[in-house]
Amino acid sequence: MDEEARAQTEQEARRQEKERKKTEKQEAKKRKKAEREERQRRLLFPADKKGRHVMRLMNVLRVILYPIHWLVYPFRLHGHKKVGPGACIYVSNHYCIFDVFYPAHTTWEGIHFMAKEPILHAPVLGYVARRLGVIGALRDGSDVRTIMDSMKVLKNGEKLSLFPEGTRNKRSDEEFLPFHGGAAMLAIKTKTPVVPIVICNRPKVFHMTHVVIGEPMELTEYYGRKLTSEEYAQADEKLAATLYALRSRFREERAAKKRKRTEK
Repeated sequence: MDEEARAQTEQEARRQEKERKKTEKQEAKKRKKAEREERQRRLLFPADKKGRHVMRLMNVLRVILYPIHWLVYPFRLHGHKKVGPGACIYVSNHYCIFDVFYPAHTTWEGIHFMAKEPILHAPVLGYVARRLGVIGALRDGSDVRTIMDSMKVLKNGEKLSLFPEGTRNKRSDEEFLPFHGGAAMLAIKTKTPVVPIVICNRPKVFHMTHVVIGEPMELTEYYGRKLTSEEYAQADEKLAATLYALRSRFREERAAKKRKRTEK
């Protein structure tokens, strides 16, 4: 009788343990789902009645910081200065943290910037970054969530800005750092136009910086095909070549104008 009671007690204990684990698993799933929904809510910005995706906090920062930035780091935009509503990917070389202002000057829509993951967890900057829908990225670019979040943003009709060099360029000769892949893949998979931006000289305090913005370009020759990693790499090389060409053309035009003034 004691053995039978003990067996029943053990069986009941196993049943309760099984129920507890099942409940914990269900609660963990609910938490993960809630976290995904919260991240999605913070990440995506709904369109207004005119179809524009506006970030109010970003517009407040624009009004406050634009004049300060221009006074300290004066700059001049050349080329395609205004970008229309809708999804696009800004691709630019990268010298300093203030480079984020250049794409922001082409539109009053919100722009999702890609930044190193630790920035999102910083005490104050992290809070602001999350409010602005900044997408965290690992240094090696292997974060699948980064790619998925970027694609969600673009498919929602929003703008994304990234620096393919992956870090700030500190080289003295101002040549570009090697471009990391990814920008072309996002553009091709979401059929989104790319807006090339080239910062022609390193920004310096109280010195004019020249920024050339190219016309939006689409990698249509790659659409609707199953691409290899080599073909994606070729598409990324095409984007890098576009930035080099924009800078070379600008420097040639400036040199020609200078020669004309000298001849006069």
